[in-house]
Amino acid sequence: MKQLNPAKTAFSIILCFLFAYGGSLFTPVPGSEWYYQTLQRPSWNPPDWLFPPVWSLLFLMMAVAFALVLSARTTSGRLPWGAISVFVAQLILNLAWSASFFGLHSPRLAFFVIILLWLMIVSTMVQFRGIVPLSSRLLVPYLLWVSFAAYLNFTIWQLN
Repeated sequence: MKQLNPAKTAFSIILCFLFAYGGSLFTPVPGSEWYYQTLQRPSWNPPDWLFPPVWSLLFLMMAVAFALVLSARTTSGRLPWGAISVFVAQLILNLAWSASFFGLHSPRLAFFVIILLWLMIVSTMVQFRGIVPLSSRLLVPYLLWVSFAAYLNFTIWQLN
């Protein structure tokens, strides 16, 4: 495995989990005005308890991937700003999905946001692969989960 810079790793973990926490603020609680449990969902919808551990693991993998990229020695000695930009953009879109779906109560808008998120994850993977190939592979589970989440989001939009 590539050498991880401890400070850049800590920064990456803090950054990713700040976005994870931000997204969690939009998750409704029982008794709220618009509660996820009241929506019609497909029979194959995962149980609610599964989402926090899956997202925690995915955010940790994102953080490690980002730390690898930040820790990589480039030939120019400069930070890979293109890769950093697309990574931060996908974090913002991840947060925007939670805000759209849960905050704005709009599975329709959230579906369009998650499509943009999916595209930005692919862009991030392409950028990361050119710097540290392992960092791109660490994002594969995230891409797969967001692919599943996009289909689930679409189905919930259609059912409601």
